[in-house]
Amino acid sequence: MQKFWLAIALLGLLVASVAVARPPYRLQAITQFHLVADKNNVRTVGCIYCHVSPNGGAPWNPFGENVRANFKGNISQALYDALKANKDSDGDGYTDVLEVFAGTLPGDPNSKPLVDPAFLQQALDKAGGVDLYKPAQ
Repeated sequence: MQKFWLAIALLGLLVASVAVARPPYRLQAITQFHLVADKNNVRTVGCIYCHVSPNGGAPWNPFGENVRANFKGNISQALYDALKANKDSDGDGYTDVLEVFAGTLPGDPNSKPLVDPAFLQQALDKAGGVDLYKPAQ
């Protein structure tokens, strides 16, 4: 009977670890966008960064559509190209790269920086511009 409960516990751990696994595209965005640790000391980006649903899948939000339009087999390059295009995907007055720099969601018009776009652009330019998000070679 003890082996049965041990097997159940191990199965539970396996299921839990699969459930919290992050898909490779999310992991790439976390690394490439230099995201900082949240309250659980985990750098994270939810599916809503690019998708409409918090669980991912179709449909994509406007920023996700821009990433998809730039995707040619390399997610790192697609993320960079979407930022380099200097678009304001969600129409909130901030380009996608400014939103990534400020830590807001570039595909959600309700998520936008709290500072003036010109001020934020100056800060981004001083920090290295869009090339901050260039993929490692």
